[in-house]
Amino acid sequence: MTTQPVTSTPGADTSVALRYALMPVDGNGIAVATVAAMLDNDAGGERARVLAPGEVLPYGAAPVLVTDTTLYGTSRLEATLRRWGPLPRPWLVLVADAPARPVQDARFLVRALEGRLAGVARLPYLPVLRAVKGPDEALEYKDVQTAAEKLRRTIEGK
Repeated sequence: MTTQPVTSTPGADTSVALRYALMPVDGNGIAVATVAAMLDNDAGGERARVLAPGEVLPYGAAPVLVTDTTLYGTSRLEATLRRWGPLPRPWLVLVADAPARPVQDARFLVRALEGRLAGVARLPYLPVLRAVKGPDEALEYKDVQTAAEKLRRTIEGK
């Protein structure tokens, strides 16, 4: 996948090569912020960032939907994909909300929606996310660093 330079804000003189535009499906919490930091990989928000509600997908950026593995999260994913339109097919990052498998209905729904997605990346349950103040602190932990490397390999196809 190649990226195109995009202007970060209208009228700005500098351009950035935003590679991933994250869109929270069921809320913008620590999991979404951590996924953005994982994909940004210390680029200061120039490789990956969370789009604001209603913000247009920047040209050349790959859309990344982020949700948890609950039935509610996957139902919101289905509703989002129904309204998706002519945009490029998005990646899905499923963040485990518990140390157990997702419920059967959520697994079946994701499987049924896979044809509308560029791919699915799964993050394991990371209990440290419950005890950190932000994604930078979370990325200090080895299990989060390992999950970040796996996430980048999955999405980048390496």
